Amino acid sequence: MKKDIRSLTFEELSGTLEAMGEKRYRAGQIYSWLHEKQVSDFEQMTNLSRPLRQKLADNFFLTVLEAVQVLTSKLDGTRKYLFRLSDGNVIESVWMEYHHGASVCISSQVGCRMGCRFCASTLDGLVRNLEPSEMLEQIYRMQEHMGRRISSVVVMGSGEPFDNYDNFVKFVRILTDPRGLGLSARSVTVSTCGLPDRIRDLAGEGLPVTLALSLHAPDDEKRRQLMPVANKYSIKEVLAACDTYFEKTGRRVSFEYSLVGDVNDTEEEARALAALLGKRNCHVNLIPVNPIKERKYVRSGGAAAANFKNILEKSGINVTIRREMGRDINGACGQLRRSYQEERPGKVSL
Repeated sequence: MKKDIRSLTFEELSGTLEAMGEKRYRAGQIYSWLHEKQVSDFEQMTNLSRPLRQKLADNFFLTVLEAVQVLTSKLDGTRKYLFRLSDGNVIESVWMEYHHGASVCISSQVGCRMGCRFCASTLDGLVRNLEPSEMLEQIYRMQEHMGRRISSVVVMGSGEPFDNYDNFVKFVRILTDPRGLGLSARSVTVSTCGLPDRIRDLAGEGLPVTLALSLHAPDDEKRRQLMPVANKYSIKEVLAACDTYFEKTGRRVSFEYSLVGDVNDTEEEARALAALLGKRNCHVNLIPVNPIKERKYVRSGGAAAANFKNILEKSGINVTIRREMGRDINGACGQLRRSYQEERPGKVSL
C-alpha cells in the first residue's frame, strides 16, 4: 500500500527511504520539495533522477487539494477557500490580511462531533479526521494562490483539533520543522472546546503553540446549553488543564467567548467571567457570534459587547473584541461548506 509522503515527519521519511535502499541525504532533498517548495507532483522534483522519481510515485502518494471555490470579501479582502479532498469531501480554509502579515485559519476535521449550538460545522456531525498532509495542504495551496508566505496559522476552522490529536501534533511538527516551511510554533494557535487530557498532553509535547479555549460561558449550566462537551467536563476541570498548560509552557492562554444576544452577554455574566478567570495571565477574545439559519441565536449588539469588554478591563483582564473578517462571504466556520452541499445534493460525501 502506498504511503502518504506529505504526512511523514523528516525522521519517518529518512527511515523509510533508507529501508528502500536510498542514501540518507535524499530525505533532505525530498522534504524540501514537499514542504519548502510545496510541489504538487513528483516530476517537479527536478534534482532527483528519473528512476528515483518513479520509485517515489510507485511507493507513495502525494496529497494535493483542489480549490473548488474561492470567495473574496469586498469588506476586508479576506479570502475563503473551499477545498475538495481526494474522497470528494470538502473543507474550508480562510486567508486573512492583517497589518503584521497574512494569517490562515484551517480545518482539522471534515465536520465535527462536538455539537456546539451556534456553529455550522457540527450540524451534520463528524465525517472523518484530516491527515497531517491535508492540514498542511490547506496552507500550501493558499500560499500558492496568493503568491506569498503566511505569518501565522490558527487551527480554528471546522473540527475539534484535539479530537484528531495525533494528526494535529504531527502537522505542527512538520509545519515548524526548519527543513520545511519552518514556521515558529509560537505563530500557531490551536482552538479547543476543552478536552482536559489532551490539553495536558499538549503541554508535554515541547511545542509552544498558543492554546485558545472556547469558553463561551462563565458557569457550567450556561455552558452546557451552548456546548454539549460541557456535560462531560466541568469548567473547573478545563481551567485546571489550562493552568497546567501555562505552568509547563509559559504560554499565555486565550479564552474565546462568543457573545450571543440575550444568552451570555449580560453585565452579570461579564462580572462572573471576570471572577472566574481571576488573576490568571490570560487573554479574552470576545467574538460576536455569526448567526446561522439553523439556529435561533443572534449576535450581541455593539453596546452590549462594548459594555461586556469594559467590565472585564476594569477587572484587570486583557480583552479584545475580535475584528470581524469575511462577514460578507459566509465567514463563520462551516457556512460555506454547508451552502455548497445544499446546492449540490448527492455530490459530496456526508
